[in-house]
Amino acid sequence: MLSRILTSTCALALTAGAASADYSLHVIHINDLHSRIEPISKYDSTCGAEDNAAGECFGGVARVKTMIDQLRGELADQNVIVLDAGDQYQGSLMYTTYKGDVEIEFMNNIGFDVMAVGNHEFDDGDEGLAKLADGVDFPVISGNIDVSASNVLAGKVSDHVILEVGGQKIGIISALASDTAETSSPSDAVVFSDEIESLQADADALAAEGVDIIIALNHVGAKGDMAIAEAVTGIDAVVGGHSHTLFSNTEEGAMAYPTMVGNVPVVQAYAYSKYVGHLELTFDDEGNVTGATGDTILLDASVAEDKAIVARVAELAGPIEEMKVRVVAETADAIEGSRDVCRAMECAMGNLVADAMLDRVAGQGVQVAIQNGGGLRSSIDAGEVTMGEVLSVLPFQNTLSTFEVTGETIVLALENGVSQMEEGAGRFPQVAGMSYTVDPAAEAGARISDVMVGGEPIDLAATYGAVSNNYVRNGGDGYAMFEGAANAYDFGPDLADVTAEYLAENGPYTPYTDGRITVK
Repeated sequence: MLSRILTSTCALALTAGAASADYSLHVIHINDLHSRIEPISKYDSTCGAEDNAAGECFGGVARVKTMIDQLRGELADQNVIVLDAGDQYQGSLMYTTYKGDVEIEFMNNIGFDVMAVGNHEFDDGDEGLAKLADGVDFPVISGNIDVSASNVLAGKVSDHVILEVGGQKIGIISALASDTAETSSPSDAVVFSDEIESLQADADALAAEGVDIIIALNHVGAKGDMAIAEAVTGIDAVVGGHSHTLFSNTEEGAMAYPTMVGNVPVVQAYAYSKYVGHLELTFDDEGNVTGATGDTILLDASVAEDKAIVARVAELAGPIEEMKVRVVAETADAIEGSRDVCRAMECAMGNLVADAMLDRVAGQGVQVAIQNGGGLRSSIDAGEVTMGEVLSVLPFQNTLSTFEVTGETIVLALENGVSQMEEGAGRFPQVAGMSYTVDPAAEAGARISDVMVGGEPIDLAATYGAVSNNYVRNGGDGYAMFEGAANAYDFGPDLADVTAEYLAENGPYTPYTDGRITVK
Protein backbone atom coordinates (compact mmCIF):
# COMPACT_ATOMS: atom_id res chain seq x y z
CA MET A 1 0.00 0.00 0.00
CA LEU A 2 1.07 3.54 -0.63
CA SER A 3 1.66 5.81 2.28
CA ARG A 4 -0.32 8.93 1.37
CA ILE A 5 0.77 12.30 2.72
CA LEU A 6 -1.63 15.08 1.83
CA THR A 7 -0.56 18.69 1.68
CA SER A 8 -2.04 22.01 0.67
CA THR A 9 -0.38 25.07 -0.81
CA CYS A 10 -0.12 26.64 2.58
CA ALA A 11 1.13 23.66 4.54
CA LEU A 12 4.02 21.76 3.04
CA ALA A 13 5.68 20.27 6.05
CA LEU A 14 7.56 17.38 4.44
CA THR A 15 11.23 16.74 4.10
CA ALA A 16 11.71 14.98 0.78
CA GLY A 17 14.88 13.18 -0.09
CA ALA A 18 16.33 13.27 -3.58
CA ALA A 19 15.27 10.52 -5.92
CA SER A 20 17.66 7.61 -6.03
CA ALA A 21 19.39 6.50 -9.21
CA ASP A 22 17.31 4.52 -11.68
CA TYR A 23 14.11 5.08 -9.76
CA SER A 24 11.15 3.88 -11.85
CA LEU A 25 7.50 4.84 -11.41
CA HIS A 26 4.51 3.21 -13.09
CA VAL A 27 1.61 5.61 -13.63
CA ILE A 28 -1.70 3.86 -14.35
CA HIS A 29 -4.37 6.31 -15.44
CA ILE A 30 -7.84 6.89 -16.86
CA ASN A 31 -9.82 10.01 -17.71
CA ASP A 32 -13.30 11.09 -18.77
CA LEU A 33 -15.10 7.92 -17.72
CA HIS A 34 -18.35 9.89 -17.94
CA SER A 35 -20.42 7.41 -15.97
CA ARG A 36 -19.82 4.61 -18.48
CA ILE A 37 -20.30 2.13 -15.67
CA GLU A 38 -21.59 -0.54 -18.01
CA PRO A 39 -19.75 -1.76 -21.14
CA ILE A 40 -19.98 0.47 -24.19
CA SER A 41 -20.53 -0.15 -27.89
CA LYS A 42 -18.23 1.07 -30.66
CA TYR A 43 -20.38 4.21 -30.61
CA ASP A 44 -19.50 4.87 -26.94
CA SER A 45 -23.09 4.30 -25.80
CA THR A 46 -24.29 1.58 -23.45
CA CYS A 47 -23.84 -1.89 -24.92
CA GLY A 48 -26.56 -4.53 -24.60
CA ALA A 49 -26.05 -7.72 -22.63
CA GLU A 50 -26.31 -9.90 -25.73
CA ASP A 51 -23.70 -7.83 -27.59
CA ASN A 52 -21.43 -7.94 -24.55
CA ALA A 53 -21.77 -11.71 -24.35
CA ALA A 54 -20.91 -11.86 -28.06
CA GLY A 55 -17.65 -10.00 -27.42
CA GLU A 56 -18.68 -6.82 -29.22
CA CYS A 57 -18.38 -4.40 -26.30
CA PHE A 58 -15.61 -2.43 -24.63
CA GLY A 59 -14.81 -1.03 -21.22
CA GLY A 60 -17.15 -0.70 -18.27
CA VAL A 61 -15.90 -0.43 -14.71
CA ALA A 62 -15.71 -4.22 -14.32
CA ARG A 63 -12.99 -4.31 -17.00
CA VAL A 64 -11.30 -1.21 -15.60
CA LYS A 65 -11.12 -2.99 -12.25
CA THR A 66 -9.71 -6.15 -13.83
CA MET A 67 -7.00 -4.33 -15.77
CA ILE A 68 -5.87 -2.11 -12.92
CA ASP A 69 -5.75 -5.08 -10.56
CA GLN A 70 -3.82 -7.04 -13.18
CA LEU A 71 -1.26 -4.27 -13.59
CA ARG A 72 -0.91 -3.92 -9.85
CA GLY A 73 -0.28 -7.66 -9.59
CA GLU A 74 2.29 -7.68 -12.37
CA LEU A 75 4.04 -4.69 -10.80
CA ALA A 76 3.67 -5.82 -7.18
CA ASP A 77 7.36 -5.31 -6.40
CA GLN A 78 7.58 -1.97 -8.22
CA ASN A 79 6.44 1.62 -7.67
CA VAL A 80 2.87 2.21 -8.83
CA ILE A 81 0.34 5.05 -8.61
CA VAL A 82 -3.19 5.09 -10.05
CA LEU A 83 -4.58 8.41 -11.26
CA ASP A 84 -7.87 9.74 -12.65
CA ALA A 85 -7.74 12.93 -14.72
CA GLY A 86 -11.35 13.91 -14.07
CA ASP A 87 -14.93 13.73 -15.40
CA GLN A 88 -16.24 10.66 -13.69
CA TYR A 89 -19.63 12.37 -13.68
CA GLN A 90 -22.33 12.66 -16.36
CA GLY A 91 -23.05 10.58 -19.41
CA SER A 92 -25.32 7.65 -18.58
CA LEU A 93 -28.46 6.72 -16.71
CA MET A 94 -26.25 5.58 -13.84
CA TYR A 95 -25.37 9.20 -13.15
CA THR A 96 -28.82 10.54 -13.98
CA THR A 97 -30.37 8.09 -11.51
CA TYR A 98 -27.85 7.93 -8.68
CA LYS A 99 -26.17 11.35 -8.94
CA GLY A 100 -22.60 10.29 -8.17
CA ASP A 101 -23.16 7.48 -5.68
CA VAL A 102 -22.27 4.83 -8.25
CA GLU A 103 -19.11 6.56 -9.46
CA ILE A 104 -17.94 7.05 -5.88
CA GLU A 105 -18.57 3.40 -4.99
CA PHE A 106 -16.62 2.00 -7.91
CA MET A 107 -13.75 4.46 -7.66
CA ASN A 108 -13.26 3.37 -4.07
CA ASN A 109 -13.52 -0.26 -5.13
CA ILE A 110 -10.87 0.17 -7.82
CA GLY A 111 -8.65 2.19 -5.52
CA PHE A 112 -7.30 5.40 -7.02
CA ASP A 113 -4.56 7.44 -5.38
CA VAL A 114 -5.49 10.89 -6.71
CA MET A 115 -8.21 12.38 -8.91
CA ALA A 116 -8.23 15.71 -10.73
CA VAL A 117 -11.43 17.75 -10.70
CA GLY A 118 -13.13 17.63 -14.11
CA ASN A 119 -15.54 20.26 -15.37
CA HIS A 120 -18.49 17.85 -15.25
CA GLU A 121 -17.92 17.31 -11.54
CA PHE A 122 -19.65 20.71 -11.28
CA ASP A 123 -22.72 19.70 -13.32
CA ASP A 124 -24.80 19.59 -10.14
CA GLY A 125 -23.12 22.67 -8.77
CA ASP A 126 -20.66 22.89 -5.90
CA GLU A 127 -22.73 20.28 -4.09
CA GLY A 128 -21.99 17.63 -6.72
CA LEU A 129 -18.23 18.04 -6.37
CA ALA A 130 -18.50 18.18 -2.57
CA LYS A 131 -20.34 14.86 -2.59
CA LEU A 132 -17.53 13.30 -4.61
CA ALA A 133 -14.76 14.77 -2.48
CA ASP A 134 -16.47 13.62 0.72
CA GLY A 135 -17.29 10.18 -0.64
CA VAL A 136 -14.02 8.93 -2.09
CA ASP A 137 -11.13 7.49 -0.10
CA PHE A 138 -8.46 9.55 -1.85
CA PRO A 139 -7.74 13.24 -2.52
CA VAL A 140 -9.54 15.17 -5.25
CA ILE A 141 -7.36 18.08 -6.33
CA SER A 142 -7.23 21.17 -8.52
CA GLY A 143 -4.71 23.94 -8.10
CA ASN A 144 -6.25 26.70 -10.16
CA ILE A 145 -9.63 26.85 -8.42
CA ASP A 146 -10.08 28.72 -5.16
CA VAL A 147 -13.03 27.20 -3.29
CA SER A 148 -12.39 28.92 0.02
CA ALA A 149 -15.40 31.23 -0.42
CA SER A 150 -17.77 28.33 -1.13
CA ASN A 151 -19.51 27.24 2.04
CA VAL A 152 -20.07 23.90 0.30
CA LEU A 153 -16.55 23.19 -0.97
CA ALA A 154 -14.20 25.01 1.37
CA GLY A 155 -11.52 22.65 2.67
CA LYS A 156 -12.56 19.76 0.44
CA VAL A 157 -10.33 20.28 -2.64
CA SER A 158 -6.54 20.45 -2.21
CA ASP A 159 -4.22 22.36 -4.51
CA HIS A 160 -1.87 19.39 -4.74
CA VAL A 161 -0.73 16.31 -2.86
CA ILE A 162 2.46 14.44 -2.12
CA LEU A 163 2.48 10.66 -2.31
CA GLU A 164 5.24 8.57 -0.78
CA VAL A 165 6.03 5.72 -3.16
CA GLY A 166 8.98 3.41 -2.68
CA GLY A 167 10.66 5.85 -0.35
CA GLN A 168 10.29 8.78 -2.75
CA LYS A 169 8.08 11.83 -2.58
CA ILE A 170 5.92 12.23 -5.68
CA GLY A 171 4.21 15.58 -6.06
CA ILE A 172 0.89 15.65 -7.92
CA ILE A 173 -0.31 19.06 -9.10
CA SER A 174 -3.44 19.80 -11.12
CA ALA A 175 -5.32 22.32 -13.23
CA LEU A 176 -8.91 22.45 -14.45
CA ALA A 177 -9.97 24.16 -17.69
CA SER A 178 -10.58 27.79 -16.76
CA ASP A 179 -13.71 28.00 -18.93
CA THR A 180 -15.53 25.56 -16.64
CA ALA A 181 -17.90 28.33 -15.57
CA GLU A 182 -19.16 28.26 -19.17
CA THR A 183 -19.16 24.48 -19.66
CA SER A 184 -20.59 23.44 -16.30
CA SER A 185 -22.22 24.94 -13.20
CA PRO A 186 -19.77 25.99 -10.46
CA SER A 187 -21.08 28.69 -8.17
CA ASP A 188 -19.80 32.26 -8.35
CA ALA A 189 -17.87 31.52 -5.16
CA VAL A 190 -15.45 29.28 -7.11
CA VAL A 191 -12.66 31.44 -8.50
CA PHE A 192 -10.54 30.24 -11.42
CA SER A 193 -6.99 31.30 -12.15
CA ASP A 194 -4.71 30.78 -15.14
CA GLU A 195 -3.75 27.13 -15.57
CA ILE A 196 -0.08 27.67 -16.38
CA GLU A 197 0.50 30.28 -13.68
CA SER A 198 -1.18 28.09 -11.08
CA LEU A 199 0.75 24.96 -12.03
CA GLN A 200 4.02 26.87 -12.00
CA ALA A 201 3.30 28.19 -8.51
CA ASP A 202 2.49 24.72 -7.22
CA ALA A 203 5.54 23.17 -8.89
CA ASP A 204 7.74 25.86 -7.37
CA ALA A 205 6.23 25.31 -3.93
CA LEU A 206 6.91 21.58 -4.11
CA ALA A 207 10.43 22.10 -5.43
CA ALA A 208 11.14 24.46 -2.53
CA GLU A 209 10.28 21.60 -0.20
CA GLY A 210 12.71 19.29 -1.96
CA VAL A 211 10.16 17.32 -3.99
CA ASP A 212 11.94 16.63 -7.27
CA ILE A 213 9.42 14.31 -8.99
CA ILE A 214 6.31 16.25 -10.00
CA ILE A 215 3.41 15.09 -12.20
CA ALA A 216 0.71 17.40 -13.53
CA LEU A 217 -2.67 15.64 -13.44
CA ASN A 218 -4.83 17.96 -15.53
CA HIS A 219 -8.29 18.35 -16.96
CA VAL A 220 -7.61 20.96 -19.64
CA GLY A 221 -7.36 18.98 -22.91
CA ALA A 222 -4.44 17.76 -24.98
CA LYS A 223 -3.68 21.13 -26.57
CA GLY A 224 -3.53 22.76 -23.15
CA ASP A 225 -1.39 19.94 -21.80
CA MET A 226 1.15 20.47 -24.58
CA ALA A 227 1.35 24.17 -23.75
CA ILE A 228 1.71 23.34 -20.06
CA ALA A 229 4.48 20.82 -20.72
CA GLU A 230 6.35 23.47 -22.67
CA ALA A 231 5.80 26.40 -20.32
CA VAL A 232 5.86 25.04 -16.77
CA THR A 233 9.30 24.30 -15.39
CA GLY A 234 9.88 21.54 -12.89
CA ILE A 235 7.23 19.08 -14.02
CA ASP A 236 8.28 15.61 -15.11
CA ALA A 237 5.11 14.35 -16.84
CA VAL A 238 1.60 15.45 -17.75
CA VAL A 239 -1.35 13.07 -17.39
CA GLY A 240 -4.40 14.64 -18.94
CA GLY A 241 -8.08 14.52 -19.77
CA HIS A 242 -10.98 16.66 -21.05
CA SER A 243 -10.37 16.45 -24.82
CA HIS A 244 -10.95 12.67 -25.03
CA THR A 245 -7.77 12.32 -27.05
CA LEU A 246 -6.44 8.86 -27.83
CA PHE A 247 -2.72 8.43 -27.32
CA SER A 248 -1.59 5.07 -28.69
CA ASN A 249 1.37 3.48 -30.40
CA THR A 250 -0.75 0.90 -32.23
CA GLU A 251 -3.99 2.59 -33.31
CA GLU A 252 -4.03 4.56 -36.55
CA GLY A 253 -4.54 8.31 -36.20
CA ALA A 254 -3.72 8.42 -32.49
CA MET A 255 -1.10 10.64 -30.89
CA ALA A 256 2.10 8.90 -29.84
CA TYR A 257 2.12 7.48 -26.32
CA PRO A 258 3.77 9.30 -24.75
CA THR A 259 4.06 12.47 -26.83
CA MET A 260 7.24 14.24 -25.78
CA VAL A 261 7.27 18.02 -25.37
CA GLY A 262 10.95 18.63 -24.85
CA ASN A 263 11.80 16.22 -22.05
CA VAL A 264 8.25 16.09 -20.68
CA PRO A 265 6.03 13.12 -21.63
CA VAL A 266 2.33 13.91 -22.14
CA VAL A 267 -0.35 11.19 -22.08
CA GLN A 268 -4.11 10.75 -22.11
CA ALA A 269 -6.34 7.65 -22.44
CA TYR A 270 -9.32 8.64 -24.62
CA ALA A 271 -12.54 8.34 -22.57
CA TYR A 272 -15.63 6.33 -21.57
CA SER A 273 -13.73 3.49 -19.79
CA LYS A 274 -12.48 2.14 -23.13
CA TYR A 275 -8.76 2.31 -22.28
CA VAL A 276 -6.41 2.26 -19.32
CA GLY A 277 -3.11 4.08 -19.73
CA HIS A 278 0.19 2.74 -18.40
CA LEU A 279 3.17 5.10 -18.35
CA GLU A 280 6.54 3.99 -17.01
CA LEU A 281 8.91 6.77 -15.98
CA THR A 282 12.57 6.38 -15.08
CA PHE A 283 14.45 9.06 -13.15
CA ASP A 284 18.10 9.79 -12.43
CA ASP A 285 19.34 10.62 -8.95
CA GLU A 286 18.34 14.28 -9.40
CA GLY A 287 14.76 13.47 -10.29
CA ASN A 288 15.17 14.09 -14.03
CA VAL A 289 13.24 11.90 -16.44
CA THR A 290 15.60 9.60 -18.31
CA GLY A 291 12.99 7.29 -19.81
CA ALA A 292 9.29 7.38 -20.65
CA THR A 293 7.56 4.39 -22.21
CA GLY A 294 4.16 2.73 -22.22
CA ASP A 295 0.84 2.73 -24.04
CA THR A 296 -2.90 2.72 -23.63
CA ILE A 297 -4.53 -0.69 -23.18
CA LEU A 298 -7.79 -1.38 -25.02
CA LEU A 299 -10.38 -2.94 -22.73
CA ASP A 300 -12.03 -5.20 -25.29
CA ALA A 301 -13.64 -8.60 -24.79
CA SER A 302 -10.24 -10.18 -24.13
CA VAL A 303 -10.25 -8.42 -20.74
CA ALA A 304 -12.42 -10.36 -18.32
CA GLU A 305 -14.99 -8.48 -16.28
CA ASP A 306 -14.60 -8.51 -12.50
CA LYS A 307 -17.44 -10.78 -11.38
CA ALA A 308 -18.25 -8.95 -8.17
CA ILE A 309 -18.55 -5.65 -10.00
CA VAL A 310 -20.66 -7.22 -12.75
CA ALA A 311 -23.08 -8.43 -10.09
CA ARG A 312 -23.20 -5.06 -8.38
CA VAL A 313 -23.72 -3.21 -11.68
CA ALA A 314 -26.61 -5.54 -12.50
CA GLU A 315 -28.15 -4.78 -9.12
CA LEU A 316 -27.83 -1.03 -9.69
CA ALA A 317 -29.15 -1.30 -13.23
CA GLY A 318 -32.29 -3.11 -12.14
CA PRO A 319 -34.42 -0.07 -11.29
CA ILE A 320 -33.57 1.66 -14.57
CA GLU A 321 -33.47 -1.34 -16.89
CA GLU A 322 -37.09 -1.16 -17.94
CA MET A 323 -36.78 2.44 -19.10
CA LYS A 324 -33.36 1.86 -20.65
CA VAL A 325 -34.38 -1.08 -22.81
CA ARG A 326 -37.72 0.36 -23.90
CA VAL A 327 -37.68 0.58 -27.69
CA VAL A 328 -38.84 4.04 -28.76
CA ALA A 329 -38.03 4.12 -32.47
CA GLU A 330 -36.13 2.59 -35.34
CA THR A 331 -33.39 4.08 -37.49
CA ALA A 332 -32.45 2.96 -40.97
CA ASP A 333 -28.77 3.63 -40.41
CA ALA A 334 -26.33 4.60 -37.68
CA ILE A 335 -26.67 8.21 -36.52
CA GLU A 336 -23.26 9.86 -36.32
CA GLY A 337 -22.85 11.68 -33.02
CA SER A 338 -19.14 11.51 -32.26
CA ARG A 339 -17.54 14.56 -30.70
CA ASP A 340 -14.91 14.75 -33.44
CA VAL A 341 -17.64 15.37 -36.02
CA CYS A 342 -20.34 17.20 -34.09
CA ARG A 343 -17.88 19.76 -32.70
CA ALA A 344 -16.39 20.56 -36.09
CA MET A 345 -19.05 20.33 -38.80
CA GLU A 346 -22.62 19.45 -39.57
CA CYS A 347 -23.41 16.02 -38.17
CA ALA A 348 -26.40 13.72 -38.50
CA MET A 349 -27.04 13.70 -34.76
CA GLY A 350 -26.95 17.49 -34.65
CA ASN A 351 -29.51 17.64 -37.44
CA LEU A 352 -31.73 15.14 -35.67
CA VAL A 353 -31.75 16.96 -32.35
CA ALA A 354 -32.05 20.46 -33.84
CA ASP A 355 -34.83 19.28 -36.19
CA ALA A 356 -36.62 17.68 -33.24
CA MET A 357 -36.43 20.89 -31.21
CA LEU A 358 -37.72 23.02 -34.06
CA ASP A 359 -40.48 20.59 -34.93
CA ARG A 360 -41.77 20.60 -31.36
CA VAL A 361 -42.22 24.39 -31.25
CA ALA A 362 -42.81 25.26 -34.92
CA GLY A 363 -46.41 26.14 -34.11
CA GLN A 364 -45.17 28.85 -31.76
CA GLY A 365 -43.61 30.92 -34.52
CA VAL A 366 -40.09 29.68 -33.81
CA GLN A 367 -37.84 29.81 -36.88
CA VAL A 368 -34.39 28.61 -35.82
CA ALA A 369 -32.88 26.00 -33.51
CA ILE A 370 -29.36 25.93 -32.08
CA GLN A 371 -27.91 22.91 -30.25
CA ASN A 372 -24.38 22.93 -28.85
CA GLY A 373 -22.33 20.05 -30.23
CA GLY A 374 -20.96 19.32 -26.77
CA GLY A 375 -24.45 18.41 -25.62
CA LEU A 376 -24.39 15.40 -27.96
CA ARG A 377 -22.57 12.62 -26.15
CA SER A 378 -22.68 9.54 -28.39
CA SER A 379 -23.85 8.01 -31.66
CA ILE A 380 -26.74 5.56 -32.15
CA ASP A 381 -26.36 2.39 -34.18
CA ALA A 382 -28.77 1.18 -36.84
CA GLY A 383 -31.96 -0.68 -36.04
CA GLU A 384 -34.09 -0.44 -32.92
CA VAL A 385 -33.48 2.64 -30.78
CA THR A 386 -33.95 2.32 -27.04
CA MET A 387 -34.59 5.13 -24.60
CA GLY A 388 -31.27 4.24 -23.03
CA GLU A 389 -29.52 5.04 -26.31
CA VAL A 390 -31.31 8.38 -26.59
CA LEU A 391 -30.32 9.23 -23.03
CA SER A 392 -26.72 8.29 -23.79
CA VAL A 393 -26.80 10.98 -26.48
CA LEU A 394 -28.64 13.51 -24.31
CA PRO A 395 -27.87 12.71 -20.66
CA PHE A 396 -27.98 16.19 -19.15
CA GLN A 397 -31.73 16.47 -18.49
CA ASN A 398 -31.77 19.74 -20.41
CA THR A 399 -35.17 21.20 -21.18
CA LEU A 400 -36.41 22.93 -24.29
CA SER A 401 -36.02 26.73 -24.15
CA THR A 402 -37.75 29.19 -26.44
CA PHE A 403 -36.88 32.88 -26.73
CA GLU A 404 -36.67 35.85 -29.10
CA VAL A 405 -33.48 37.49 -30.35
CA THR A 406 -32.42 39.71 -33.20
CA GLY A 407 -30.65 38.48 -36.29
CA GLU A 408 -27.55 40.27 -35.07
CA THR A 409 -27.64 38.24 -31.85
CA ILE A 410 -27.99 35.01 -33.80
CA VAL A 411 -24.87 35.85 -35.80
CA LEU A 412 -23.01 36.66 -32.57
CA ALA A 413 -24.14 33.30 -31.20
CA LEU A 414 -22.86 31.49 -34.27
CA GLU A 415 -19.54 33.33 -33.99
CA ASN A 416 -19.27 32.17 -30.39
CA GLY A 417 -20.12 28.64 -31.44
CA VAL A 418 -17.29 28.42 -33.98
CA SER A 419 -14.77 30.48 -32.03
CA GLN A 420 -12.99 27.46 -30.59
CA MET A 421 -13.72 24.79 -33.20
CA GLU A 422 -10.02 24.11 -33.71
CA GLU A 423 -9.93 23.04 -30.06
CA GLY A 424 -12.96 20.76 -30.38
CA ALA A 425 -14.98 22.95 -28.03
CA GLY A 426 -18.51 21.85 -27.22
CA ARG A 427 -20.02 25.21 -28.18
CA PHE A 428 -20.02 24.37 -31.91
CA PRO A 429 -23.57 25.14 -33.18
CA GLN A 430 -25.67 22.44 -34.80
CA VAL A 431 -28.72 24.15 -36.30
CA ALA A 432 -32.14 23.77 -37.92
CA GLY A 433 -34.25 26.26 -39.85
CA MET A 434 -31.13 28.05 -40.93
CA SER A 435 -27.76 27.60 -42.61
CA TYR A 436 -24.37 29.24 -42.38
CA THR A 437 -20.80 29.13 -43.67
CA VAL A 438 -17.76 29.06 -41.39
CA ASP A 439 -14.14 29.78 -42.24
CA PRO A 440 -11.95 28.16 -39.54
CA ALA A 441 -8.88 29.96 -40.91
CA ALA A 442 -10.38 33.39 -40.17
CA GLU A 443 -9.93 35.17 -36.87
CA ALA A 444 -12.35 34.13 -34.14
CA GLY A 445 -15.26 36.56 -34.18
CA ALA A 446 -15.12 36.94 -37.95
CA ARG A 447 -15.65 33.39 -39.18
CA ILE A 448 -19.36 33.35 -40.02
CA SER A 449 -20.89 34.30 -43.35
CA ASP A 450 -23.89 33.52 -45.57
CA VAL A 451 -26.35 33.09 -42.74
CA MET A 452 -29.76 32.13 -44.09
CA VAL A 453 -33.04 31.71 -42.23
CA GLY A 454 -35.82 29.90 -44.04
CA GLY A 455 -33.87 30.21 -47.27
CA GLU A 456 -33.53 34.01 -47.01
CA PRO A 457 -30.51 36.08 -45.88
CA ILE A 458 -30.73 36.85 -42.18
CA ASP A 459 -31.98 40.33 -41.29
CA LEU A 460 -29.73 41.62 -38.52
CA ALA A 461 -32.40 44.05 -37.30
CA ALA A 462 -35.31 41.61 -37.37
CA THR A 463 -36.52 39.60 -34.39
CA TYR A 464 -36.55 35.83 -34.70
CA GLY A 465 -38.09 33.11 -32.59
CA ALA A 466 -35.43 30.65 -31.45
CA VAL A 467 -35.24 27.36 -29.58
CA SER A 468 -32.32 25.76 -27.80
CA ASN A 469 -31.72 23.86 -24.58
CA ASN A 470 -31.89 25.61 -21.22
CA TYR A 471 -28.13 25.29 -20.72
CA VAL A 472 -27.31 27.27 -23.87
CA ARG A 473 -30.18 29.75 -23.34
CA ASN A 474 -28.79 30.59 -19.91
CA GLY A 475 -25.31 31.36 -21.21
CA GLY A 476 -23.62 27.95 -21.15
CA ASP A 477 -20.75 27.27 -23.59
CA GLY A 478 -20.19 30.99 -24.02
CA TYR A 479 -23.70 31.82 -25.27
CA ALA A 480 -23.97 34.80 -22.93
CA MET A 481 -25.75 36.78 -25.65
CA PHE A 482 -28.88 34.67 -25.01
CA GLU A 483 -29.09 35.38 -21.27
CA GLY A 484 -31.14 38.55 -21.68
CA ALA A 485 -33.32 37.25 -24.50
CA ALA A 486 -36.91 38.42 -24.69
CA ASN A 487 -39.85 36.17 -23.86
CA ALA A 488 -37.59 33.38 -22.67
CA TYR A 489 -39.21 30.21 -21.40
CA ASP A 490 -36.78 27.56 -20.08
CA PHE A 491 -39.21 24.96 -18.78
CA GLY A 492 -40.19 22.98 -21.83
CA PRO A 493 -40.06 19.17 -22.07
CA ASP A 494 -36.85 17.21 -21.59
CA LEU A 495 -34.75 17.30 -24.76
CA ALA A 496 -34.25 13.53 -24.68
CA ASP A 497 -38.02 12.99 -24.65
CA VAL A 498 -38.47 15.47 -27.50
CA THR A 499 -35.86 13.65 -29.56
CA ALA A 500 -37.26 10.18 -28.81
CA GLU A 501 -40.76 11.27 -29.81
CA TYR A 502 -39.48 12.87 -33.03
CA LEU A 503 -37.65 9.66 -33.92
CA ALA A 504 -40.82 7.66 -33.32
CA GLU A 505 -42.96 10.00 -35.41
CA ASN A 506 -40.50 9.82 -38.32
CA GLY A 507 -39.60 6.14 -38.16
CA PRO A 508 -37.88 4.34 -39.49
CA TYR A 509 -35.71 7.43 -39.24
CA THR A 510 -33.10 8.01 -41.96
CA PRO A 511 -30.11 10.02 -40.71
CA TYR A 512 -28.88 12.73 -43.05
CA THR A 513 -26.86 15.86 -43.61
CA ASP A 514 -28.02 18.45 -46.13
CA GLY A 515 -25.34 21.13 -46.28
CA ARG A 516 -26.86 23.47 -43.71
CA ILE A 517 -23.35 24.05 -42.34
CA THR A 518 -20.57 24.73 -44.84
CA VAL A 519 -16.98 24.62 -43.64
CA LYS A 520 -14.60 26.41 -46.00
